[in-house]
Amino acid sequence: MGLSREKLMKAVSGQMPEKRWKHTLGVMEKSVQLAEKYGADPVKADLAAILHDVAKYWPVSEMEAVIRENGLNEELLLHDKQLWHSEVGAFVAQRDYGVDDPEIINAIRWHTSGRVGMSLLDKVICLADYIEPGRDFPGVDHIREQAERSLEEGLIAGFDSTISLLISQRRVIYPLTMLSRNDLIAHL
Repeated sequence: MGLSREKLMKAVSGQMPEKRWKHTLGVMEKSVQLAEKYGADPVKADLAAILHDVAKYWPVSEMEAVIRENGLNEELLLHDKQLWHSEVGAFVAQRDYGVDDPEIINAIRWHTSGRVGMSLLDKVICLADYIEPGRDFPGVDHIREQAERSLEEGLIAGFDSTISLLISQRRVIYPLTMLSRNDLIAHL
């Protein structure tokens, strides 16, 4: 990767509001803690956390164009736009920032939905995104408590929270989130 960590942080922070950058800093902090606790690479966790929301505030039309023009997962376009930034962010991490480590790219790609067969780093970034210190939503303390027990228990609690919220709002649930949750339970 060509950019230093500091230059990367400056480049990424410039693409989002200050509040979202504070969230990213929290995800960086929590991902390194989780990586150290559960045996993932803290340097990779830090890098994936810096980049996890790099495309979050891109215009929807630009995210859609990146997905369509680069052969990315077009199924996402049938689902909530909140899912798109992870796919686009993984692409941008490679294209614009020279990240070539597939483990880091995948952790960025799957941080919103999870996936069947999540890697250790996937789990760390996804869970850190749920429980970073600035998060304050109903049920976050339960997710944090479960995260102390295991990455898997924390993620199951996180996915349960997301799925319950979507059900209460009568919104569509992205199928991969359900499959990710079920896979975690099956492998406990």
